[in-house]
This record gives sequence, structure tokens and C-alpha cells, in this order.
Amino acid sequence: MYPYGVGETGMLNMLILEILEVYSDCEHRLTQADIIKLLDNNYGIRCDRRTIKSNIVSLIKLGYDISLKGGYYLIDRTFDNAELRLLIDSVLFAKGITQAQAKRLIDKLEGLGNRYFHAKVRHIHKLPELQHSDNAAVMHSLDTLNDALEQGKKISFIYNSYGTDFKLHPRKEHEYIVSPYDMVANNGHFYLIGNYDKYDNLSHYRIDRMTGVRILDEPVKQRKEIKDFEQGYNLPKHMAEHIYMYSGESVQVKFWTYESMMDQLIDWFGRDFRIIDKDEEDILVSVRCNKEAFICWALQYGRFVEVVAPMTLREELRNIIDEMYKVYHTEEGTS
Repeated sequence: MYPYGVGETGMLNMLILEILEVYSDCEHRLTQADIIKLLDNNYGIRCDRRTIKSNIVSLIKLGYDISLKGGYYLIDRTFDNAELRLLIDSVLFAKGITQAQAKRLIDKLEGLGNRYFHAKVRHIHKLPELQHSDNAAVMHSLDTLNDALEQGKKISFIYNSYGTDFKLHPRKEHEYIVSPYDMVANNGHFYLIGNYDKYDNLSHYRIDRMTGVRILDEPVKQRKEIKDFEQGYNLPKHMAEHIYMYSGESVQVKFWTYESMMDQLIDWFGRDFRIIDKDEEDILVSVRCNKEAFICWALQYGRFVEVVAPMTLREELRNIIDEMYKVYHTEEGTS
């Protein structure tokens, strides 16, 4: 038990600040009596109203934004409740980290809110039902990749795929040697954008499928050696062209679709596409996109999209649809 007058003023300042962080917001303002009671209950420190007021004035002089009207509360926080909910939801739906890692991060983020914040994030209990990675090395991989990007060094790693046992297995016996250039998050997963050592183009690697990531002594390939950089590299443009993060060439595609598809077009391609013709409710769209990614997208929205150029892409889609028809033209499956 510490009576008033014992201890340094700075310690009392910080304890009062902690009480404001945990127990106050605009809907829960604290009186001097409230703070006196919390200091006594939580820390065994006794003081009077005058001491509370002088310490809060001192905190304000130190730059803390504290309201004095109708009771005390901390106005400016590192994150407000809406920002914390956004960050927690981002972790909650991040498929590229394990369930345990997601839970640990969410617990830390929850701790940044006050005691009233927890009631506003009750949906977090659904965490075990959501899809997360089985790769516990993801955080280590992210840290190692970040160091490699800063140092401009190549990396090696084992690249894996899931087997029928629902476990990760190496795709190849040997390690991948890659020059890393960027890391991005897309559709709930983290990706490395880099150059596989044997080729001169950019490839994408799911970081939750990577294990044994190591930094090598060799510097990354110079960008002038990479074909994609010669054509002009811009990350937002690159992401718009690679909507499913496939590697390979991009092509200029023209397709008819409905004007009501504008929401989906912007969701997938951003604003990096042009409407070059209109016909009543239909629009003719031109967009540059990775060819394999666009095939998947066109099949996904097949009832609403007709590709008209390039003809090679139209023919490829027609062949895929013919193959699908052969599979589904009978009422019963083949197995």
C-alpha cells in the first residue's frame, strides 16, 4: 500500500494514463473519485482529488489528448475501436498463417483496446471454423524474406503442395533458388514476387507453401535482367494483371459483359480497364491481364462474359468449355 506522497510523480502519471487507457472512452468517462478508487484497488496507491487533477494536467502537457469535460477520458489512442476491428478481421481471415498464430495476434490486438472493446468483437470466437494454414513456419519465413529484401540477397526454399493426406509435401527434390523483389497480400494469402533462377520472368510463390527459407550470399539478379521489369513494373498494375497470382504472360483482352457487372470488374481489376463500346445494357471492356488468370475469371463469370479478342484466347476458352460439356453432358458421373 502506497500512501499519497510516496513514489515518483512520473510513476503516478503513467498509472493514471493506464487507467484512462483501460477504463475510459467517450461513453465511459471517469470522475476524479473513480480514478482514486481504481488507483487504490489496482495498485494500492492512495491520493486526493487535487493530485489527480494536477497529474492529468501534466499528462496533457506531455501531449496526451485527454478530455476534461463531463469526466476524464483518453481521446486519442494508437488505434480506435473501428481500426482495431479492421486489423483483427484482417488477421481473422488471413489464410496464410496458422490458427495459433492468428489467435496470438488477435489477443495482442485486443489488448490494445479498453475493457469495453472486447464486447464489440464477439465474432472472434468463430476463429476455429475459419480456414488457416498448417505451416507453422510462416512468420519465420516472412521475417527472413523481409531481411532478404532489405539486403538484396537471393533466397532458397522448399516449395510444397498438399497431398491427399492433407499435409504439405515438397514439389521437387531440390530447393528453389529465387531473387525476391516484393511481398504482397492477396485473397487472404501472402505471396513472394521473385525470379526463379533458371528463367528471366517474375513468378509468384505462396509464402505459406514455403519451408526452410534461407538467405544466400549471392545478390539478387539485377532488374534489367528480368523481362517483366523491362516492360515497366508497377506493383498495383502488376496485381491488377495477376488477379489469381498466376505467373506467365499478360495479354490485352476484349470482352462483352453487362453494365451491371461494374462492381465485379472494379473488385477484380481495380480501375485499370477501359470501356470501349456500349450497346444498351452491354459494355465492351478492354483490360490487360495474365492469360491463365483471365481464363479462370472468364469461366467463373461465364454466363455474363463473352471474350472477343484475342482469338487464341477465345478458342482456348471454347476448347475448355467443350471439355466441360463432355464431362457434364450425361446425367450421371463417370465414376
